[in-house]
Amino acid sequence: MSDGVPCMWMRGGTSKGGYFLAGDLPADTAARDAFLLGALGSPDPRQIDGMGGADPLSSKVAVVKASDRPGVDVDYLFLQVFVDQAVVTDAQNCGNILAGVGPFAIERGLVPARDGETPVTIFMENTGQTAVARVKTPGGRVTYAGEAHIDGVPGTAAPVPITFKDTAGSTCGALLPTGNAVDTIDGVAVTCIDNGMPVVVLRAADMGITGTESREALEADMDLRARLESIRLQAGPRMNLGDVAEKSVPKMSMVSPPLNGGAVSTRTFIPHRCHASIGVLGAVSVATACMIPGTPGASVAVIPDGAEKTLDIEHPIGAMGVVVSTDGTGAVTDAAILRTARKLFDGTIFGPPSC
Repeated sequence: MSDGVPCMWMRGGTSKGGYFLAGDLPADTAARDAFLLGALGSPDPRQIDGMGGADPLSSKVAVVKASDRPGVDVDYLFLQVFVDQAVVTDAQNCGNILAGVGPFAIERGLVPARDGETPVTIFMENTGQTAVARVKTPGGRVTYAGEAHIDGVPGTAAPVPITFKDTAGSTCGALLPTGNAVDTIDGVAVTCIDNGMPVVVLRAADMGITGTESREALEADMDLRARLESIRLQAGPRMNLGDVAEKSVPKMSMVSPPLNGGAVSTRTFIPHRCHASIGVLGAVSVATACMIPGTPGASVAVIPDGAEKTLDIEHPIGAMGVVVSTDGTGAVTDAAILRTARKLFDGTIFGPPSC
């Protein structure tokens, strides 16, 4: 790998990272991971010797290939490259990086562009679920310019609406993997849920905070972090995730009443850093938890009426809208979200000299 490999660096939603064709990376997993660690500069808190941005939200990788699955255009594998550890994991999905997969697939010729808008059906290898991204392609070419705005990203860009299919239990095997809407861990009521992302949802007040604190203040609260980690480590096996001490799931989302007209306010640890906003699939799981009567989320959420409703999930820098459809019992049947993406550079990236 001393000659480097093709790579497109993109912002997807409120994250960014490297997008690769699967065939351009080593087929051997250990060799692939060694290359990616070197390319992003891990392990190092600054990632100074690589392209990573010294934050979990900018130390991410998408591996994409043409799919041989019926009705699917491309397969997408998400890899989280840890910043300060020599760890590359596929234990979770990423709905933000997902936002760039459709444009990348079209730009790389995996999906032919239509005039106007091109739907790209994406199989997410991490979780076995499928999503459809609609990419703006006027004149048969991807455009990143547009008027859509998402909180956490300056300016506007072309909208990338994403509809998720069959997300319930995609990682843990069931929407409520413990079999309960509410469990008690360390004396705290929690909802262990997986509607695209394994999340433990708990009331901020039960953790001794208001839920309005800044990301920096929460990260500096070592007692809070220790309590969250204790609950997370116990929740992992209950959620069929096994020992999660070295895993990036489940996420920990503390909820409180909305402040700015949304459905609920959140502060989420992913799992050891407080998220600047909230992950796409994490927001879907939190929104679903808030729809289940008797749960910590439902106790603080403001849910709009109607079979189809938009739940604005508030976070430290704004809100993320989740559009949910429900059946006659009020259970969530479908979820969609609006993201944007932007190509940052396209070229060659290099791993460590030994690769």
